[in-house]
Amino acid sequence: MAIHIYPVQDSGFRHSGYTVRIQGMPVTPDAARVSAVPYNRRWPGHQRTPDQTELIQFLSLAANEPVSFEITLPEPSASVTVRPHSLGIEPKILPDNRIRFTVSSPAYFTVEPYGRKNALHIFIDPIQAYDAAPGDAHTLYFGPGVHHAGQIELHSGDTLYLAEGAVVYACVHSIDAENIRILGRGILDNSLNKEVLLYETSAENNTSAVDNALRQHTIQLEYCSHVLIDGITIRDSLVYNIRPIGCRDLTIRHVKIIGCWRFNSDGIDMHNCEDVLIEDCFLRTFDDAICVKGFDCYYAGNVDKAVQEAMYRNGQAYDVFRNVQVRRCVIWNDWGKCLEIGAETRAEEISDIFFTDCDIIHTCGPVLDCCNVDYADVHHVIFQNIRIELDEVVPPPRYQYYDDVPYGDVSPGYVPSLIRSDVQFHHEYSAGGTRRGVNRDLLFSDIRITGDVVPVFGFAGYSDEACCKDIEIRNIYRNGRLLTDPAEYSLHLGEHCFRIRYTYTQE
Repeated sequence: MAIHIYPVQDSGFRHSGYTVRIQGMPVTPDAARVSAVPYNRRWPGHQRTPDQTELIQFLSLAANEPVSFEITLPEPSASVTVRPHSLGIEPKILPDNRIRFTVSSPAYFTVEPYGRKNALHIFIDPIQAYDAAPGDAHTLYFGPGVHHAGQIELHSGDTLYLAEGAVVYACVHSIDAENIRILGRGILDNSLNKEVLLYETSAENNTSAVDNALRQHTIQLEYCSHVLIDGITIRDSLVYNIRPIGCRDLTIRHVKIIGCWRFNSDGIDMHNCEDVLIEDCFLRTFDDAICVKGFDCYYAGNVDKAVQEAMYRNGQAYDVFRNVQVRRCVIWNDWGKCLEIGAETRAEEISDIFFTDCDIIHTCGPVLDCCNVDYADVHHVIFQNIRIELDEVVPPPRYQYYDDVPYGDVSPGYVPSLIRSDVQFHHEYSAGGTRRGVNRDLLFSDIRITGDVVPVFGFAGYSDEACCKDIEIRNIYRNGRLLTDPAEYSLHLGEHCFRIRYTYTQE
Protein backbone atom coordinates (compact mmCIF):
# COMPACT_ATOMS: atom_id res chain seq x y z
CA MET A 1 0.00 0.00 0.00
CA ALA A 2 1.39 3.41 -0.91
CA ILE A 3 0.70 7.11 -1.29
CA HIS A 4 3.10 9.12 -3.43
CA ILE A 5 2.98 12.93 -3.63
CA TYR A 6 4.42 14.39 -6.82
CA PRO A 7 7.16 17.00 -6.38
CA VAL A 8 6.25 20.60 -7.24
CA GLN A 9 8.62 22.81 -9.22
CA ASP A 10 8.81 26.59 -9.03
CA SER A 11 7.29 27.39 -12.39
CA GLY A 12 6.11 30.94 -11.77
CA PHE A 13 2.53 29.93 -10.98
CA ARG A 14 2.97 29.65 -7.21
CA HIS A 15 -0.18 30.71 -5.40
CA SER A 16 -0.70 30.70 -1.64
CA GLY A 17 -4.15 29.84 -0.37
CA TYR A 18 -5.06 26.36 0.79
CA THR A 19 -2.92 24.55 3.36
CA VAL A 20 -3.14 20.81 2.79
CA ARG A 21 -2.18 17.82 4.93
CA ILE A 22 -2.34 14.26 3.65
CA GLN A 23 -2.27 11.50 6.27
CA GLY A 24 -1.28 14.29 8.67
CA MET A 25 1.77 15.39 6.67
CA PRO A 26 1.95 18.85 5.01
CA VAL A 27 2.08 18.91 1.22
CA THR A 28 2.62 21.69 -1.31
CA PRO A 29 0.02 22.27 -4.03
CA ASP A 30 0.92 23.49 -7.49
CA ALA A 31 -0.91 26.32 -9.28
CA ALA A 32 -2.35 27.30 -12.64
CA ARG A 33 -4.20 30.18 -14.26
CA VAL A 34 -7.82 29.55 -15.31
CA SER A 35 -10.70 31.54 -16.73
CA ALA A 36 -12.71 33.46 -14.14
CA VAL A 37 -15.64 34.48 -16.37
CA PRO A 38 -17.21 32.98 -19.53
CA TYR A 39 -16.23 35.91 -21.73
CA ASN A 40 -15.01 34.94 -25.17
CA ARG A 41 -14.23 36.27 -28.64
CA ARG A 42 -13.24 34.89 -31.95
CA TRP A 43 -9.44 35.35 -31.91
CA PRO A 44 -9.21 39.15 -31.72
CA GLY A 45 -5.52 39.54 -32.52
CA HIS A 46 -4.41 39.54 -28.86
CA GLN A 47 -4.88 37.46 -25.73
CA ARG A 48 -7.32 37.84 -22.86
CA THR A 49 -6.59 40.30 -20.08
CA PRO A 50 -5.69 39.20 -16.51
CA ASP A 51 -8.95 40.54 -15.04
CA GLN A 52 -10.77 37.70 -16.88
CA THR A 53 -8.65 35.05 -15.12
CA GLU A 54 -7.72 33.77 -11.68
CA LEU A 55 -5.00 31.63 -10.14
CA ILE A 56 -6.03 28.32 -8.60
CA GLN A 57 -4.19 25.51 -6.83
CA PHE A 58 -4.02 21.85 -7.76
CA LEU A 59 -2.49 18.86 -6.05
CA SER A 60 -1.21 15.70 -7.75
CA LEU A 61 -0.46 12.32 -6.20
CA ALA A 62 -0.82 8.58 -6.72
CA ALA A 63 -2.29 6.10 -4.25
CA ASN A 64 -3.52 2.55 -3.90
CA GLU A 65 -4.95 3.02 -0.41
CA PRO A 66 -7.47 5.43 1.19
CA VAL A 67 -6.16 9.02 1.42
CA SER A 68 -7.15 11.32 4.29
CA PHE A 69 -7.12 15.08 3.73
CA GLU A 70 -7.14 17.97 6.18
CA ILE A 71 -7.41 21.30 4.39
CA THR A 72 -7.27 24.77 5.91
CA LEU A 73 -9.31 27.21 3.86
CA PRO A 74 -7.93 30.65 2.98
CA GLU A 75 -11.22 32.30 4.02
CA PRO A 76 -14.15 31.17 6.18
CA SER A 77 -16.96 29.29 4.48
CA ALA A 78 -20.23 27.97 5.86
CA SER A 79 -20.26 25.01 3.48
CA VAL A 80 -17.89 23.10 1.20
CA THR A 81 -18.79 21.07 -1.89
CA VAL A 82 -16.67 18.31 -3.39
CA ARG A 83 -17.38 17.60 -7.06
CA PRO A 84 -18.26 15.34 -8.73
CA HIS A 85 -21.09 14.48 -6.36
CA SER A 86 -20.97 10.90 -7.62
CA LEU A 87 -17.87 10.33 -5.47
CA GLY A 88 -20.03 10.76 -2.38
CA ILE A 89 -17.42 12.83 -0.52
CA GLU A 90 -18.91 15.00 2.24
CA PRO A 91 -16.26 17.06 4.04
CA LYS A 92 -16.51 17.53 7.78
CA ILE A 93 -16.18 21.20 8.73
CA LEU A 94 -13.87 21.74 11.71
CA PRO A 95 -12.89 24.83 13.75
CA ASP A 96 -10.26 27.25 12.43
CA ASN A 97 -11.47 27.07 8.79
CA ARG A 98 -10.45 23.43 8.46
CA ILE A 99 -12.18 20.58 6.63
CA ARG A 100 -11.49 16.87 6.67
CA PHE A 101 -12.44 13.96 4.42
CA THR A 102 -11.13 10.64 3.12
CA VAL A 103 -11.00 9.40 -0.47
CA SER A 104 -11.10 5.62 -0.77
CA SER A 105 -9.71 5.17 -4.30
CA PRO A 106 -8.05 7.11 -7.15
CA ALA A 107 -10.21 10.02 -8.32
CA TYR A 108 -10.07 13.49 -9.87
CA PHE A 109 -12.16 16.09 -8.05
CA THR A 110 -12.48 19.68 -6.85
CA VAL A 111 -12.93 21.15 -3.39
CA GLU A 112 -15.19 24.21 -3.58
CA PRO A 113 -15.83 26.36 -0.52
CA TYR A 114 -16.59 29.46 -2.64
CA GLY A 115 -18.60 28.17 -5.59
CA ARG A 116 -16.79 28.33 -8.92
CA LYS A 117 -14.14 30.69 -7.55
CA ASN A 118 -10.81 29.59 -6.10
CA ALA A 119 -11.47 25.86 -6.26
CA LEU A 120 -8.80 23.41 -5.14
CA HIS A 121 -8.28 20.69 -7.77
CA ILE A 122 -7.03 17.30 -6.55
CA PHE A 123 -5.79 14.56 -8.88
CA ILE A 124 -5.26 11.12 -7.33
CA ASP A 125 -3.82 8.76 -9.94
CA PRO A 126 -3.61 5.00 -9.60
CA ILE A 127 -0.16 3.69 -8.84
CA GLN A 128 1.48 2.68 -12.10
CA ALA A 129 4.96 1.72 -13.25
CA TYR A 130 5.80 2.81 -16.80
CA ASP A 131 8.25 0.86 -18.96
CA ALA A 132 10.36 3.89 -19.88
CA ALA A 133 13.93 4.52 -18.84
CA PRO A 134 16.65 7.10 -19.59
CA GLY A 135 19.21 6.01 -22.11
CA ASP A 136 16.84 4.13 -24.38
CA ALA A 137 17.39 5.16 -27.99
CA HIS A 138 13.68 5.66 -28.63
CA THR A 139 12.80 7.34 -25.30
CA LEU A 140 12.89 11.08 -24.70
CA TYR A 141 13.16 10.99 -20.92
CA PHE A 142 12.59 14.05 -18.72
CA GLY A 143 13.31 13.51 -15.04
CA PRO A 144 12.25 15.70 -12.11
CA GLY A 145 13.04 19.37 -12.65
CA VAL A 146 12.32 22.15 -15.13
CA HIS A 147 13.09 21.54 -18.81
CA HIS A 148 12.85 23.98 -21.73
CA ALA A 149 12.44 21.55 -24.61
CA GLY A 150 10.78 23.82 -27.18
CA GLN A 151 9.47 21.74 -30.08
CA ILE A 152 9.44 17.96 -29.60
CA GLU A 153 9.06 15.80 -32.70
CA LEU A 154 8.04 12.17 -32.21
CA HIS A 155 8.82 9.50 -34.80
CA SER A 156 7.68 5.91 -35.15
CA GLY A 157 8.52 3.87 -32.07
CA ASP A 158 9.27 6.91 -29.89
CA THR A 159 8.23 7.36 -26.26
CA LEU A 160 8.08 10.76 -24.59
CA TYR A 161 8.31 10.26 -20.82
CA LEU A 162 7.64 12.95 -18.21
CA ALA A 163 8.58 11.74 -14.75
CA GLU A 164 6.86 12.83 -11.56
CA GLY A 165 8.14 16.28 -10.71
CA ALA A 166 9.09 17.11 -14.30
CA VAL A 167 7.82 20.36 -15.83
CA VAL A 168 8.53 20.32 -19.56
CA TYR A 169 7.95 23.55 -21.49
CA ALA A 170 7.20 22.27 -24.97
CA CYS A 171 4.89 21.61 -27.86
CA VAL A 172 4.70 18.04 -29.16
CA HIS A 173 4.18 17.16 -32.82
CA SER A 174 4.13 13.94 -34.78
CA ILE A 175 3.17 13.16 -38.38
CA ASP A 176 2.96 9.84 -40.25
CA ALA A 177 4.20 7.93 -37.21
CA GLU A 178 3.13 4.70 -35.56
CA ASN A 179 3.62 3.13 -32.15
CA ILE A 180 4.27 6.36 -30.28
CA ARG A 181 3.67 7.03 -26.60
CA ILE A 182 3.49 10.06 -24.29
CA LEU A 183 3.69 8.78 -20.72
CA GLY A 184 4.35 9.74 -17.14
CA ARG A 185 3.04 11.86 -14.30
CA GLY A 186 4.90 15.06 -15.10
CA ILE A 187 3.56 18.35 -16.46
CA LEU A 188 3.65 19.38 -20.11
CA ASP A 189 3.56 23.14 -19.71
CA ASN A 190 2.59 25.33 -22.66
CA SER A 191 2.73 28.73 -20.97
CA LEU A 192 5.81 29.82 -22.93
CA ASN A 193 4.09 29.05 -26.23
CA LYS A 194 3.08 32.43 -27.65
CA GLU A 195 1.26 33.36 -30.81
CA VAL A 196 3.38 34.84 -33.58
CA LEU A 197 1.73 38.09 -34.66
CA LEU A 198 1.94 38.67 -38.38
CA TYR A 199 0.47 42.17 -38.38
CA GLU A 200 -1.48 44.50 -36.11
CA THR A 201 -5.23 44.64 -36.53
CA SER A 202 -8.30 46.05 -34.86
CA ALA A 203 -10.24 43.58 -32.73
CA GLU A 204 -13.34 45.73 -32.43
CA ASN A 205 -16.72 44.13 -33.06
CA ASN A 206 -15.34 41.17 -35.01
CA THR A 207 -17.56 38.13 -35.62
CA SER A 208 -15.00 35.98 -37.44
CA ALA A 209 -11.46 34.91 -36.64
CA VAL A 210 -8.67 37.39 -37.27
CA ASP A 211 -5.89 35.68 -39.21
CA ASN A 212 -3.08 37.86 -37.94
CA ALA A 213 -1.31 35.22 -35.85
CA LEU A 214 0.21 31.77 -36.02
CA ARG A 215 -0.78 29.64 -33.02
CA GLN A 216 0.46 26.17 -32.15
CA HIS A 217 -1.43 23.43 -30.28
CA THR A 218 0.21 21.69 -27.32
CA ILE A 219 0.04 18.14 -28.74
CA GLN A 220 -0.70 17.73 -32.45
CA LEU A 221 -0.72 14.26 -33.99
CA GLU A 222 -1.27 13.95 -37.73
CA TYR A 223 -1.99 10.65 -39.48
CA CYS A 224 -0.51 8.59 -36.67
CA SER A 225 -1.51 5.09 -35.58
CA HIS A 226 -1.20 3.04 -32.40
CA VAL A 227 -0.84 6.04 -30.08
CA LEU A 228 -0.97 6.06 -26.27
CA ILE A 229 -1.12 9.19 -24.09
CA ASP A 230 -1.19 8.19 -20.44
CA GLY A 231 -0.89 9.99 -17.11
CA ILE A 232 0.46 13.43 -17.94
CA THR A 233 -0.88 16.82 -16.87
CA ILE A 234 -1.16 19.55 -19.52
CA ARG A 235 -1.06 23.12 -18.23
CA ASP A 236 -1.80 26.45 -19.94
CA SER A 237 -2.35 25.46 -23.55
CA LEU A 238 -2.17 28.23 -26.14
CA VAL A 239 -4.86 26.65 -28.33
CA TYR A 240 -6.05 23.01 -28.26
CA ASN A 241 -4.48 20.75 -25.65
CA ILE A 242 -4.57 17.56 -27.75
CA ARG A 243 -5.38 17.64 -31.47
CA PRO A 244 -5.32 14.29 -33.32
CA ILE A 245 -5.89 14.52 -37.09
CA GLY A 246 -6.56 11.38 -39.13
CA CYS A 247 -5.26 9.12 -36.35
CA ARG A 248 -6.13 5.47 -35.81
CA ASP A 249 -5.97 3.33 -32.69
CA LEU A 250 -5.59 6.21 -30.23
CA THR A 251 -5.84 5.83 -26.43
CA ILE A 252 -5.86 8.75 -24.00
CA ARG A 253 -6.16 7.90 -20.31
CA HIS A 254 -5.46 9.48 -16.92
CA VAL A 255 -4.68 12.82 -18.57
CA LYS A 256 -5.34 15.98 -16.56
CA ILE A 257 -5.92 19.26 -18.40
CA ILE A 258 -5.74 22.42 -16.31
CA GLY A 259 -4.85 26.08 -16.70
CA CYS A 260 -6.92 26.83 -19.80
CA TRP A 261 -7.67 30.54 -20.00
CA ARG A 262 -6.40 31.61 -23.42
CA PHE A 263 -8.68 31.85 -26.46
CA ASN A 264 -9.63 28.52 -28.09
CA SER A 265 -7.95 26.43 -25.38
CA ASP A 266 -10.09 23.37 -26.14
CA GLY A 267 -9.40 20.06 -24.47
CA ILE A 268 -9.30 17.11 -26.88
CA ASP A 269 -10.48 18.00 -30.40
CA MET A 270 -10.19 15.18 -32.92
CA HIS A 271 -10.59 15.23 -36.71
CA ASN A 272 -11.56 12.16 -38.78
CA CYS A 273 -9.99 9.57 -36.53
CA GLU A 274 -10.92 5.92 -36.02
CA ASP A 275 -10.82 3.59 -33.02
CA VAL A 276 -10.39 6.11 -30.20
CA LEU A 277 -10.59 5.45 -26.45
CA ILE A 278 -10.59 8.34 -23.96
CA GLU A 279 -11.03 7.28 -20.34
CA ASP A 280 -10.48 8.43 -16.77
CA CYS A 281 -9.41 11.98 -17.65
CA PHE A 282 -10.03 15.38 -16.03
CA LEU A 283 -10.52 18.42 -18.27
CA ARG A 284 -11.02 22.02 -17.22
CA THR A 285 -11.08 24.00 -20.46
CA PHE A 286 -11.84 27.45 -21.80
CA ASP A 287 -13.66 26.24 -24.91
CA ASP A 288 -15.00 22.88 -25.94
CA ALA A 289 -13.86 19.96 -23.79
CA ILE A 290 -14.05 16.78 -25.93
CA CYS A 291 -15.00 17.13 -29.60
CA VAL A 292 -15.45 14.71 -32.48
CA LYS A 293 -14.97 16.76 -35.67
CA GLY A 294 -14.47 16.49 -39.37
CA PHE A 295 -11.71 18.50 -41.02
CA ASP A 296 -11.66 22.25 -40.36
CA CYS A 297 -10.12 23.80 -43.44
CA TYR A 298 -12.20 26.96 -43.31
CA TYR A 299 -9.05 29.05 -43.04
CA ALA A 300 -7.64 27.84 -46.37
CA GLY A 301 -8.01 29.81 -49.57
CA ASN A 302 -9.33 26.89 -51.66
CA VAL A 303 -11.35 24.96 -49.11
CA ASP A 304 -12.39 22.08 -51.38
CA LYS A 305 -8.80 21.46 -52.42
CA ALA A 306 -7.55 21.61 -48.83
CA VAL A 307 -10.20 19.16 -47.67
CA GLN A 308 -9.44 16.70 -50.47
CA GLU A 309 -5.72 16.83 -49.68
CA ALA A 310 -6.45 16.19 -46.01
CA MET A 311 -8.93 13.36 -46.61
CA TYR A 312 -7.04 11.40 -49.27
CA ARG A 313 -3.38 11.24 -48.47
CA ASN A 314 -0.57 8.80 -49.25
CA GLY A 315 -3.03 6.43 -50.88
CA GLN A 316 -5.29 6.23 -47.82
CA ALA A 317 -8.71 7.71 -47.08
CA TYR A 318 -9.43 9.74 -43.96
CA ASP A 319 -12.97 10.66 -44.90
CA VAL A 320 -14.85 9.13 -41.94
CA PHE A 321 -14.80 9.36 -38.15
CA ARG A 322 -15.97 6.24 -36.39
CA ASN A 323 -15.67 4.06 -33.32
CA VAL A 324 -15.04 6.38 -30.37
CA GLN A 325 -15.51 5.67 -26.67
CA VAL A 326 -15.31 8.43 -24.07
CA ARG A 327 -15.89 7.15 -20.54
CA ARG A 328 -15.37 8.03 -16.88
CA CYS A 329 -14.17 11.57 -17.53
CA VAL A 330 -14.69 14.62 -15.29
CA ILE A 331 -15.29 17.89 -17.11
CA TRP A 332 -15.33 21.51 -15.96
CA ASN A 333 -16.14 23.68 -18.95
CA ASP A 334 -15.58 27.45 -18.58
CA TRP A 335 -16.84 28.20 -22.10
CA GLY A 336 -18.26 26.26 -25.01
CA LYS A 337 -19.54 22.71 -25.06
CA CYS A 338 -18.72 19.72 -22.92
CA LEU A 339 -19.22 16.60 -25.07
CA GLU A 340 -19.71 17.45 -28.73
CA ILE A 341 -20.00 16.26 -32.28
CA GLY A 342 -18.91 19.14 -34.55
CA ALA A 343 -19.21 21.92 -35.25
CA GLU A 344 -16.97 21.28 -38.28
CA THR A 345 -18.21 18.07 -39.92
CA ARG A 346 -16.28 17.66 -43.17
CA ALA A 347 -16.51 13.87 -43.20
CA GLU A 348 -18.59 11.51 -45.27
CA GLU A 349 -19.68 9.76 -42.09
CA ILE A 350 -19.40 10.21 -38.31
CA SER A 351 -20.72 7.17 -36.50
CA ASP A 352 -20.49 4.80 -33.57
CA ILE A 353 -19.62 7.43 -30.98
CA PHE A 354 -20.22 6.60 -27.32
CA PHE A 355 -20.03 9.06 -24.40
CA THR A 356 -20.69 7.16 -21.18
CA ASP A 357 -20.35 7.46 -17.40
CA CYS A 358 -19.01 11.03 -17.34
CA ASP A 359 -19.41 13.83 -14.78
CA ILE A 360 -19.96 17.44 -15.87
CA ILE A 361 -19.17 19.42 -12.72
CA HIS A 362 -19.47 22.96 -14.17
CA THR A 363 -20.74 24.32 -17.45
CA CYS A 364 -22.14 27.52 -18.91
CA GLY A 365 -22.94 26.42 -22.48
CA PRO A 366 -24.48 23.42 -24.25
CA VAL A 367 -23.55 20.19 -22.49
CA LEU A 368 -24.35 17.31 -24.87
CA ASP A 369 -24.27 18.64 -28.40
CA CYS A 370 -24.35 17.54 -32.03
CA CYS A 371 -23.76 20.56 -34.29
CA ASN A 372 -23.46 19.63 -37.97
CA VAL A 373 -22.39 22.63 -40.07
CA ASP A 374 -21.02 20.73 -43.04
CA TYR A 375 -22.05 17.48 -44.71
CA ALA A 376 -21.40 14.47 -42.49
CA ASP A 377 -23.95 11.72 -42.07
CA VAL A 378 -23.88 11.71 -38.25
CA HIS A 379 -25.51 8.62 -36.84
CA HIS A 380 -25.46 6.09 -34.02
CA VAL A 381 -24.20 8.49 -31.37
CA ILE A 382 -24.98 7.63 -27.74
CA PHE A 383 -24.73 9.86 -24.67
CA GLN A 384 -25.49 7.59 -21.72
CA ASN A 385 -25.23 7.77 -17.94
CA ILE A 386 -24.02 11.38 -17.89
CA ARG A 387 -24.21 13.35 -14.64
CA ILE A 388 -24.60 17.13 -14.97
CA GLU A 389 -24.12 19.42 -11.97
CA LEU A 390 -25.48 22.94 -12.42
CA ASP A 391 -24.57 25.88 -10.22
CA GLU A 392 -27.32 27.63 -8.31
CA VAL A 393 -26.64 30.58 -10.60
CA VAL A 394 -25.03 29.65 -13.93
CA PRO A 395 -22.99 32.51 -15.44
CA PRO A 396 -24.12 32.99 -19.05
CA PRO A 397 -21.50 32.86 -21.81
CA ARG A 398 -21.03 36.25 -23.42
CA TYR A 399 -19.06 37.66 -26.33
CA GLN A 400 -16.77 40.63 -25.93
CA TYR A 401 -16.97 42.88 -28.97
CA TYR A 402 -14.87 45.76 -27.68
CA ASP A 403 -11.70 45.67 -25.61
CA ASP A 404 -12.89 48.00 -22.86
CA VAL A 405 -16.25 46.33 -22.16
CA PRO A 406 -16.23 44.19 -18.96
CA TYR A 407 -18.13 40.93 -18.53
CA GLY A 408 -20.80 42.51 -16.31
CA ASP A 409 -23.03 41.20 -13.55
CA VAL A 410 -24.72 37.80 -13.45
CA SER A 411 -28.37 37.46 -12.53
CA PRO A 412 -30.32 34.22 -11.89
CA GLY A 413 -32.44 32.58 -14.52
CA TYR A 414 -30.03 31.51 -17.25
CA VAL A 415 -30.19 27.80 -18.14
CA PRO A 416 -27.80 26.33 -20.75
CA SER A 417 -29.06 23.80 -23.28
CA LEU A 418 -28.40 20.42 -21.76
CA ILE A 419 -29.09 18.48 -24.97
CA ARG A 420 -28.87 19.98 -28.45
CA SER A 421 -28.71 18.76 -32.02
CA ASP A 422 -28.88 20.85 -35.16
CA VAL A 423 -27.92 20.91 -38.83
CA GLN A 424 -27.05 24.38 -40.01
CA PHE A 425 -24.97 26.65 -42.19
CA HIS A 426 -22.36 28.70 -40.34
CA HIS A 427 -20.99 31.82 -42.01
CA GLU A 428 -17.42 30.92 -41.02
CA TYR A 429 -17.16 27.22 -40.20
CA SER A 430 -19.06 26.10 -43.30
CA ALA A 431 -16.67 28.15 -45.48
CA GLY A 432 -19.27 28.67 -48.15
CA GLY A 433 -19.88 24.97 -48.67
CA THR A 434 -23.22 24.01 -50.19
CA ARG A 435 -23.50 20.42 -48.89
CA ARG A 436 -25.38 19.85 -45.64
CA GLY A 437 -25.44 16.70 -43.54
CA VAL A 438 -27.93 14.88 -41.36
CA ASN A 439 -28.17 13.95 -37.66
CA ARG A 440 -29.98 10.64 -37.15
CA ASP A 441 -30.24 7.74 -34.74
CA LEU A 442 -29.00 9.61 -31.69
CA LEU A 443 -29.71 8.47 -28.12
CA PHE A 444 -29.48 10.54 -24.93
CA SER A 445 -30.13 8.09 -22.10
CA ASP A 446 -30.09 8.17 -18.30
CA ILE A 447 -28.98 11.76 -17.87
CA ARG A 448 -28.92 12.89 -14.23
CA ILE A 449 -29.12 16.60 -13.50
CA THR A 450 -28.43 18.31 -10.19
CA GLY A 451 -29.98 21.76 -9.88
CA ASP A 452 -33.33 23.49 -9.60
CA VAL A 453 -33.86 24.16 -13.28
CA VAL A 454 -36.18 23.06 -16.05
CA PRO A 455 -33.93 21.09 -18.44
CA VAL A 456 -33.76 22.53 -21.95
CA PHE A 457 -33.47 20.31 -25.05
CA GLY A 458 -33.25 21.85 -28.53
CA PHE A 459 -33.33 20.46 -32.08
CA ALA A 460 -33.35 22.07 -35.52
CA GLY A 461 -32.66 20.95 -39.09
CA TYR A 462 -31.66 22.79 -42.24
CA SER A 463 -34.01 21.17 -44.78
CA ASP A 464 -36.17 18.08 -45.01
CA GLU A 465 -33.12 16.18 -46.27
CA ALA A 466 -30.52 17.86 -44.02
CA CYS A 467 -32.53 17.21 -40.90
CA CYS A 468 -32.58 15.83 -37.38
CA LYS A 469 -34.48 12.56 -37.20
CA ASP A 470 -34.96 9.38 -35.19
CA ILE A 471 -33.62 10.83 -31.95
CA GLU A 472 -34.59 9.55 -28.51
CA ILE A 473 -34.18 11.22 -25.13
CA ARG A 474 -34.69 8.53 -22.51
CA ASN A 475 -34.87 8.75 -18.72
CA ILE A 476 -33.89 12.23 -17.56
CA TYR A 477 -33.51 12.64 -13.80
CA ARG A 478 -33.47 15.91 -11.90
CA ASN A 479 -32.23 15.82 -8.31
CA GLY A 480 -32.72 12.06 -8.28
CA ARG A 481 -36.30 12.01 -9.59
CA LEU A 482 -37.29 10.67 -13.00
CA LEU A 483 -39.04 13.28 -15.15
CA THR A 484 -42.37 12.00 -16.48
CA ASP A 485 -44.43 15.18 -16.99
CA PRO A 486 -43.77 17.29 -20.12
CA ALA A 487 -44.12 20.37 -17.91
CA GLU A 488 -40.92 19.31 -16.14
CA TYR A 489 -38.68 19.81 -19.19
CA SER A 490 -38.53 22.14 -22.17
CA LEU A 491 -38.31 20.44 -25.56
CA HIS A 492 -37.78 22.87 -28.47
CA LEU A 493 -38.32 21.45 -31.95
CA GLY A 494 -37.39 23.70 -34.83
CA GLU A 495 -38.04 23.07 -38.49
CA HIS A 496 -37.03 19.87 -40.28
CA CYS A 497 -37.16 17.61 -37.22
CA PHE A 498 -38.73 14.15 -37.48
CA ARG A 499 -39.43 11.43 -34.92
CA ILE A 500 -37.80 13.11 -31.93
CA ARG A 501 -39.24 11.88 -28.66
CA TYR A 502 -38.80 11.73 -24.90
CA THR A 503 -39.41 8.36 -23.28
CA TYR A 504 -39.03 7.01 -19.77
CA THR A 505 -39.09 3.71 -17.94
CA GLN A 506 -40.53 3.67 -14.44
CA GLU A 507 -38.23 1.94 -12.00
